[in-house]
Amino acid sequence: MSAAPRPTSAELSVPMGRSRSVRLLDPHTVNQIAAGEVVERPASVVKELVENALDSGATRIDVKLVDAGRREIRVMDDGCGMERVDAETAVLRHATSKIRTADDLLRVGSFGFRGEALPSIASVARLTLQTGTEDGRRTRLVVDQGKMLDPVAEAGPKGTTVVVEDLFLSIPARLKFLKSDTTEVGACVEAVQRASLASTGVAFLLRHGNTDLVRTSGSGDLVTTVAELFGRETARALVPVDLFNGVARCHGLVSPPHFTKPTRSMQWLFVNGRPVRNRTLTAALDTAMRSLTPEKRYPVAVLMVEVAADRVDVNVSPSKSEVKFHQEGGVFDAVRRAVRDALLAHGMVPGLDDLARVNDAMRGEEMGGGAGLWPGHSFAVTTGRSDGLVTGVVGAGDVSGERNAPGGGVSPAVGRGSHAERFLDGLRVLGQVDDTFIIAENREGLLVIDQHVAHERVLYEMLRGTRGSGEVEVQHLLVPETLHLDRRAAMEVEARLDELAAVGFVLEKFGGDTFLVRGVPSMGRFAGLAKSRATIDALKDLVDELAEGNPHALRASRDDVLILCSCKMAIKAGDPLGHAEMVKLLEDLATTENPYLCPHGRPITLVLPKSDLMRKFHRA
Repeated sequence: MSAAPRPTSAELSVPMGRSRSVRLLDPHTVNQIAAGEVVERPASVVKELVENALDSGATRIDVKLVDAGRREIRVMDDGCGMERVDAETAVLRHATSKIRTADDLLRVGSFGFRGEALPSIASVARLTLQTGTEDGRRTRLVVDQGKMLDPVAEAGPKGTTVVVEDLFLSIPARLKFLKSDTTEVGACVEAVQRASLASTGVAFLLRHGNTDLVRTSGSGDLVTTVAELFGRETARALVPVDLFNGVARCHGLVSPPHFTKPTRSMQWLFVNGRPVRNRTLTAALDTAMRSLTPEKRYPVAVLMVEVAADRVDVNVSPSKSEVKFHQEGGVFDAVRRAVRDALLAHGMVPGLDDLARVNDAMRGEEMGGGAGLWPGHSFAVTTGRSDGLVTGVVGAGDVSGERNAPGGGVSPAVGRGSHAERFLDGLRVLGQVDDTFIIAENREGLLVIDQHVAHERVLYEMLRGTRGSGEVEVQHLLVPETLHLDRRAAMEVEARLDELAAVGFVLEKFGGDTFLVRGVPSMGRFAGLAKSRATIDALKDLVDELAEGNPHALRASRDDVLILCSCKMAIKAGDPLGHAEMVKLLEDLATTENPYLCPHGRPITLVLPKSDLMRKFHRA
């Protein structure tokens, strides 16, 4: 059989069955293409309509969802409203009241300015616009899948109501990309939360069915709004931020190093009142908190950055969620200094005077002997570096030294069988570096143990051993713990109560966004070591990951769940340990199958052999 002829390059460039002629697309197709950039899911519709309401000067905005927004999204505001002719124009592409010429983009202060939201939404749903500039007289306009019906007059209050029905009904391919109801409603909650933080003087209500998901008072106070959205506990933990460096002003709230989250889901960044995603701002926040927070932990932050309108470009993406700064360095400096200075002002970062007092006190301490060093004492220790030696003052509670991560010249020990005897032979705990690494010695040499991954290995093998192929051992609490969550997290927890119970967390709905924790995974004989990192805190971290949208947090393999639980419940870098706790941890570590690698494969114990020490000091 002869081979089929290869298509020419001209044929490849033109899809089969289509004309090679160039033509203008019809307006409805243009709007549907634009909708692909602007309207991704119900939360996108909520965001665009809420921003339009804010631009209209509204002081109250009510959002109602039916069937997670698939069937209906209704946004009502008490803003300035529109006359009939403006309403008819507003549903046309690139029609806007926000700008007049391209020069206005250099100083735009409104949320919207592209004139794409309403026509894009109307092209993929049935849109009803009811609006009026005064009480008693309104215009009702319907656009069904891009076709405008004749507007009619009706009675109603001043303001605007937009109803979006049957989203993506005519585009089944888009419908199938939507997630579960819980996920889609959660995204809508986040959109309204973000708008509430940006506009604290506006009262917001978000309702799904008969349930109120978000309700703020419009007090104009950021702390009050944070309390209404995320609870009083979160609001009380945050400290105020405010600094102007000549380029930008950064103000808002940030959490101290001890109040962190496992994801960035609680970091809210705004530029001139606009919620944004920006690497410069994120990097500045990370830099300010560097060395203060444990690895892979993130502070809670609500930061408002204000710059001159002509020094920031907001016309970067169709969603208007990205910006570019003309002076990135100045903005970076403002955020970094504002956060750092706020923590210093509230005594949450040791200053030079604090360090001097600590050093003076430590000079008067005498080194401990016998079995090891007790908390509060200090000593000189050699830890790994490329030259093999780094001298620093260390000890439980030390705040003056920098974290020294083990580096070159140190290799992880390997071996099985008699490793427990080898590990424990002559074991003597010396102290703790930066509340992160345990320093010890045995017959082999100097040991540096990462306390978090060591405890993670112990808990992992304990959970795996006690559970076998059966269910998790649950420790029922005599007095239930109360767990207060924000709306989005509460929805995820309520949808996963059975899954949480399967990994040992027994929760019961207790009204609103509150749950009672009636049982936690049993730590058995390891409960004492786990107390510094309570299982309730581990549960909160787990919930944060669920709310962030990590489907593997619970729906993973059985071993993945064990690893996750052991990681969450293990003591962390930065947790001070007493001498007895360090000894107990190392004794338990020695009895594990692998005291040198954690379940994730990271090294637990680094050994500097005594022979290497002798060579470094030219004694061999």
